[in-house]
Amino acid sequence: AVKYSGYLEHCDEPFCTNSYKKSPSLMKLGKDITLLGLEIGLLTMKKGEVARFVFTPDYAYGQQGCPPLIPPNATVMFEVEVLDFLDSDESDAFFELTAEQQDTFPLQKVLKVADTEREFGNYLYRKQQFESAKDRYKRAFSILGRSPSTEAEQCQIDTSKLLVLLNLSLTYLKLERPAQALAYGEKALEIDQRNAKALFRCGQACLCMTEYEKARDFLVRAQHIQPFNHDINNELKKLASCYRDYVEKEKEMCCRMFAPLNSSG
Repeated sequence: AVKYSGYLEHCDEPFCTNSYKKSPSLMKLGKDITLLGLEIGLLTMKKGEVARFVFTPDYAYGQQGCPPLIPPNATVMFEVEVLDFLDSDESDAFFELTAEQQDTFPLQKVLKVADTEREFGNYLYRKQQFESAKDRYKRAFSILGRSPSTEAEQCQIDTSKLLVLLNLSLTYLKLERPAQALAYGEKALEIDQRNAKALFRCGQACLCMTEYEKARDFLVRAQHIQPFNHDINNELKKLASCYRDYVEKEKEMCCRMFAPLNSSG
């Protein structure tokens, strides 16, 4: 994720820029960013760094230029700020393989790919791109079904799975799809039945679906594990308030249904 502005010599206005965007979209080196000098320059930079690069024609637009904006043999200057970056090269290559080829990879490499996909999902989640984040989390989860050869390997797989499942549950809550949020929360509880986050997510999902008793069960279990957790306690208060409103509406409805009819004459 970069902000950039490109300038011709002796020009104050950029011929290309994305600096006016509050949150520029991700661009992939070699695909979205193809200017040779810019590719080389970005690979030398770290997150948060700002740099200026001057590119001779061989590293910019060459002998032909790029009419009508860039004249032939133009030297250009780029101002660049690296906002964030993810190294997804190994992950992208892994997902281009067949399932049979993926199965031959060592577990450590598979776990690394899953972790990269999860980090990518986290980045998209922070940008509130929940649908895209969900797809990345699902990609990560799709490769974690491997059968372990030792107990230690099972523990590593479960640890990676748990993080992805919790993220999926939260993302589905953001997408206002509580049934799926509950399903992934319950999958997380199959790995760790005392995981407070998983219990909390399940409680949130049940509350969204107005399944108040189930919501209370999950949230109370979460509270027993983390009694001073602010979010859990607030959700229990929210549940109590929603349940009171529900009971009042039910009473009101019953009163209307069974109210004596006015007799005439």
